[in-house]
Amino acid sequence: MTLNAGIITEKLAETKAFYTKTLGFGVTFENEFYILMHTPNKEAEISFLLPNHPSQKPFFHKPFQGQGMYLTIEVEDVDKIYRELKRKGIKIEIDIRNEPWGDRHFAIQDPNGIGIDIVKYSAPHKQ
Repeated sequence: MTLNAGIITEKLAETKAFYTKTLGFGVTFENEFYILMHTPNKEAEISFLLPNHPSQKPFFHKPFQGQGMYLTIEVEDVDKIYRELKRKGIKIEIDIRNEPWGDRHFAIQDPNGIGIDIVKYSAPHKQ
């Protein structure tokens, strides 16, 4: 079983540009109303669909409203990614930090308002 999260949005072009240029995602498939993208290592995918498209049933017509969702991207070198995104001028929503439970992470936001937590998981710090 695999999982592919899908977001219904008017912003297909902006979304494609963000995920490819900012995060290095590739395009698995696209047409005029749908785009399926993959992480650089091709281990995960995410899709975006235009709202109210006649090829889709009404169940898949309503667009995402920009809140109540986040994505987590686990990386090997969170500091390297942080520096790269800062160099690109990407707005950092939550600055890089260490959490007591062990994570080192920071957050950005995609054009649809989806928070993206970029994290390196590690063991909790011993007190």
